[in-house]
Amino acid sequence: MVLLAIVMTTAACGGVSSRTSHAHGDASPPGDIPDTQAFVEFRSPDGRYTITVPEGWARTRQPAGATFTDKLNSIRIDVRTATVAPTPSSVRADQVPELERTAPAFRLDQVTTVHRPAGNAILIAYQARSARDPVTGKRRPQDVEIYEFWNGGLLATITLSSPHGADNVDPWRTVTRSFAWTA
Repeated sequence: MVLLAIVMTTAACGGVSSRTSHAHGDASPPGDIPDTQAFVEFRSPDGRYTITVPEGWARTRQPAGATFTDKLNSIRIDVRTATVAPTPSSVRADQVPELERTAPAFRLDQVTTVHRPAGNAILIAYQARSARDPVTGKRRPQDVEIYEFWNGGLLATITLSSPHGADNVDPWRTVTRSFAWTA
């Protein structure tokens, strides 16, 4: 008989993480990014920012940024103009209701301000269901963290998602701490 324990912790980086451990051997939950994962720098084509992402992940160009994916995890970065910096209050008033309407099974964990080398960021942490798997049609519970960095009229939004229960606190911290404005 295998015993399974799930412990929810609030990470020192301000994010929410779940860690799953097994009594007989330590098996990683689906979507767990290995501690041995190498990271590489990505520079935006317009030269506005750099960010470190896991090496070998597939990159898809987006109109305002890029998405990096591998198996069940995703990192999306978008940059757009914004006349004012977001605040926890403005995010709760504007973005959270939109997420409630658009993210299946949305459950808000927190909206807070976190500090990173690029400056303060608004963190929106929540749980939702993934898009349907194109092969199986199934949806997975996901943990999502959105970091919003504002600088001189530009808003960079970094969205990190992984299966609920994956222990990706350290990789997500590596990504969000690496973000830097370059222009």
